[in-house]
Amino acid sequence: MEKRYKVMLVDDEMTELTIGKNMLKAQFEVYAIPSGEKLFEILNHVEADIILLDIVMPVMDGYKTIMQLKSNPAWVDIPVIFVTGRSDESSELKGLSLGAIDYITKPFSAPLLIKRLQNHLRLSAHEKELKNYNNNLQEIVKIKVRQVEDLQNSIISAMAEMVEIRDSVTGGHVIRTQKYLELLVEQLIRDNFYQDEISSWNLDFLYSSAQLHDVGKIAISDAILNKPGKLTDAEFNEMKRHTIAGVNALMKIEQNTEEHDFLKHARVIAGSHHEKWDGSGYPLGLQGSDIPLQGRLMAIADVYDALISQRPYKEAYSHEEAEQIIFEGSGAHFDPLLVETFQKITGRFAEVAKLHQ
Repeated sequence: MEKRYKVMLVDDEMTELTIGKNMLKAQFEVYAIPSGEKLFEILNHVEADIILLDIVMPVMDGYKTIMQLKSNPAWVDIPVIFVTGRSDESSELKGLSLGAIDYITKPFSAPLLIKRLQNHLRLSAHEKELKNYNNNLQEIVKIKVRQVEDLQNSIISAMAEMVEIRDSVTGGHVIRTQKYLELLVEQLIRDNFYQDEISSWNLDFLYSSAQLHDVGKIAISDAILNKPGKLTDAEFNEMKRHTIAGVNALMKIEQNTEEHDFLKHARVIAGSHHEKWDGSGYPLGLQGSDIPLQGRLMAIADVYDALISQRPYKEAYSHEEAEQIIFEGSGAHFDPLLVETFQKITGRFAEVAKLHQ
């Protein structure tokens, strides 16, 4: 059965409403409405397909009516045709400028009005179909993006888990450092510090990538990685290689995929989280702001967690002891501004450490 379109005919003259309804009722479901105010009452309950609107009406004329229609998201897409006795060019131009799709002057023939209505309704239906298609397409794209991001996160988590399984003394380190990093970045955003750099980041990628800061440990032998005691100088130099090994491993992955933006932060963090503000870190001996911000952030997260964790060669420090060491490292090991940021949220670091023991 062919759809009967709902046509709302708005005119303060009852004679005009009666004539218009009689003209159109064989083709359409017609609502004869005596004012703009009444139109809005009905629109709250009935969805119009098209509105035929007179201009000269008391209280709320046609111009005010269409302006209110077009300002409401629920009604903005309803096509409006002015049907009026005003035949001057300025009135027609104003009506079309306010969003009307057509302007018909009285008197008019019923067949012509019906044909123009049918044409506009057909066009409106096509526009709705196109809008629905675009909305569906956007939803499909969102789903695909989520699927890609889920895959990326799965890859990152799997790689991080491989590292943590091999490094038996650092259980929970990956998730804790990720949480610490999030806390630091969120506080920087609140304080409007480093906002130019942070605003250019995809934070979901950053937080996910933090899990891979020690991915290069895959290249370090078990004898060194799990040695039950302090490393010798030679062993420590070998351990330092995990930064470069991590960068190289991530670069190889990037070279073999187009979807590698999510690894850029990981590569930067892996290569720079052991650099120190005063230039005494490794692997490149970078100094100050030459160290990427991601690496400076991870340096605090990584050192704090190492301090509060038990190792074969040391007991765990208390939160207060670790906190003091971070404070004392300001301007030497750590970016002073980031130490100030850490100081504001140090209690939340302790909460994360307790929650993810």
